[in-house]
Amino acid sequence: QVQLVESGGGLVQPGGSLRLSCAASRIIFSFYTMAWYRQAPGKERELVARITTGGTTTYADSAKGRFTISRDNAKNTVYLQMNSLKPEDTAVYYCNGAQTWGQGTQVTVSS
Repeated sequence: QVQLVESGGGLVQPGGSLRLSCAASRIIFSFYTMAWYRQAPGKERELVARITTGGTTTYADSAKGRFTISRDNAKNTVYLQMNSLKPEDTAVYYCNGAQTWGQGTQVTVSS
């Protein structure tokens, strides 16, 4: 079955940066649109960014200008570069694709 494994989360100060990675296995990665979602405590899971098979990207308003989604089909990996992080970006970040969710990686933005 398809497996998605996220990494790269952690604790960062406001204004800092993190790069999340999501490695996919048992999937023809290049065939699928991939996305990053996040879920903060007490809130619903929300879309952060999406990238199609052709490389077209879509961002939530909260992510525009600060986050960049990219993919490396040779490595079966999708990335989320997050800059200028804010405390409100604190959440568990999930990778999604091929009707599958990763286990999530915690991002905490705090001084």
